Amino acid sequence: MHGYQHEDLPADELARQEDLYGPFTQSVRELVDATLRTTVDEEEVRRAQAEIEAVTARLRASTMEGSYGVRYSSDGTTRPWGNAVVGLRNPVAPPLAFDRHPEGRATSDFTLGAAYEGPPGLVHGGVSALILDQALGEACGAGGRPGMTGGLTLTYRRPTRMGRLRCEAWIADRDGYKTVARGTIGDADGATVEAEGIFIVPKWARGLFDARNTDRPDRFE
Repeated sequence: MHGYQHEDLPADELARQEDLYGPFTQSVRELVDATLRTTVDEEEVRRAQAEIEAVTARLRASTMEGSYGVRYSSDGTTRPWGNAVVGLRNPVAPPLAFDRHPEGRATSDFTLGAAYEGPPGLVHGGVSALILDQALGEACGAGGRPGMTGGLTLTYRRPTRMGRLRCEAWIADRDGYKTVARGTIGDADGATVEAEGIFIVPKWARGLFDARNTDRPDRFE
């Protein structure tokens, strides 16, 4: 499928790239936060704009075509570094780091700041949907049921305040190439948003899915 690229990297090269691009991307996140909340004078803003434009021009001197996509290695591991939720190279991403459990569960503790605001002091509802879509997909993948989102339903129980949050997701049901997953975002007082999603193995991946699950009929029930 377009956007998926096979790329085997030695462990030391992978670590080098993580050490290079992780802090670099974080510095851009810090810039976004500073842009939102700065109170410096007009002259300083215009100087900063000129410097940012100059840096942008330097980085655009050599760029890849299109989006980053997903790089995958021969052992099946992936690097979705352009992903809007977990991408190591995407400053739009918070990013989230998920703990994945083989029974089909994924969890993450994370912080959302000013860049993710909707109503004053609260996380934008669309951001909650973005995160839960990813979380449910992570749970499906962890349980050997990877798929694309076929449907997603959210229930907003109460406002989600910016700050420290936790996301949990789990597989709720299995039916052939379809998997139902559920999850929540919450704070210290419990869930603020609940979600249920249907994830479907795309046609182009079903041969590989069948081969990997031949000895695990329970994963089709």
